[in-house]
Amino acid sequence: MIARARSLRPRLRELQEHHTALGTYSQEIHEAFAKLRLYDILRPKRYGGLELGLETFFRVVTEIARADPGVGWSFELGASHAYQFSSFFPERAQEEAFRSAPFVSASRTFALKSEVERVEGGWRVSGRWDYASGCTWSTHFMPTGTFIDEDGTRTELMFIVPRSDFEIQDDWGGDATIGMSASSSNSIEIHDAFVPEYNAVVYNFKDYEWGTDGTPGYRLHGNPMYLGRTLTFFIAGLVVTQTGAALAALDEYERLLERNSSFPPRVPRVESPEYQMWYGQIMSAAEAATELHLASVRSLEQRYAAWAAGGPEVTVEDDARLRGQVLQAGKLAEQAVSIAFSTAGTSSAGKAGARLGKYYRDCAMYRTHIGSQYDMLFASQARVALGQPLTM
Repeated sequence: MIARARSLRPRLRELQEHHTALGTYSQEIHEAFAKLRLYDILRPKRYGGLELGLETFFRVVTEIARADPGVGWSFELGASHAYQFSSFFPERAQEEAFRSAPFVSASRTFALKSEVERVEGGWRVSGRWDYASGCTWSTHFMPTGTFIDEDGTRTELMFIVPRSDFEIQDDWGGDATIGMSASSSNSIEIHDAFVPEYNAVVYNFKDYEWGTDGTPGYRLHGNPMYLGRTLTFFIAGLVVTQTGAALAALDEYERLLERNSSFPPRVPRVESPEYQMWYGQIMSAAEAATELHLASVRSLEQRYAAWAAGGPEVTVEDDARLRGQVLQAGKLAEQAVSIAFSTAGTSSAGKAGARLGKYYRDCAMYRTHIGSQYDMLFASQARVALGQPLTM
């Protein structure tokens, strides 16, 4: 599967500017992903999937993001929801949704505005959700919404909604943002959709208590992958675009070493001690970021397997600590891209169409996401470790 994803790198790089203008990846690439079964990595075998695990999934996304971080973001957020959906939704919901092949769900997001009303047999849902990454080729959408009952009790719900029940807004791509233009992070609107009871669950994934039976998905599929903790997994999905960008920057910097240095003595960069130093810094940061990211995901999977074998539950604190390691990988990746961009030279990085400039802007856009506010997340992690509630 990793080799299949890697085989798309030349074509994805050829299409970078086209995908930036589109605001997403093209039908050609979507069909390639489907043909190579990349969408099926996290899909349960029970419903025609491959069930290959979290590390394999993130290794595949690394290859896609190494070709284009924006496409990596779009693919990851669209394909990864098979993990959460399979972990927490009931059997009937899964049987219905997984009739779609491939199954792609736009990113779960919190509503700008929403209305959730209980009706006979289910719910009536309306609202607008922004930054629904992965939506272009989505067969479904997994929005959250708050239901307030008669006594004022608030319950956060997550729904699974088919493509026929939501509208994608034309508000992404081109010059709409400084980076991540190919991530298909459009807004989505729902207008008075009926959602059956079985297509809604309480959104308590991060601290769902496994007890002795685990999650609904673990009981249904018998695979500890579907124990569904979300803190590490969600941030890993964002950071993988950054480790991919760092490796992409390393590739481009290596290609640029054939040029002469920008200062005396003007020798080929490959012979310049300064460029050798920068290249070594970029290489070590990019590769360390990638390994730390994947090791954190691997550790989560190993802990799932240990619980299934009779070991301890993976707690919110465990998940938050692993998330912290993933965040450190993001910081290392960002460092690699920054060194590459700032030392490659204006003509190599700063001009329109320069790949290093694109990777730098993609990383800058990532830094605006709430999931990359390192200090806030580290503080929340510390509070949990000190016996206080998780705040984010």
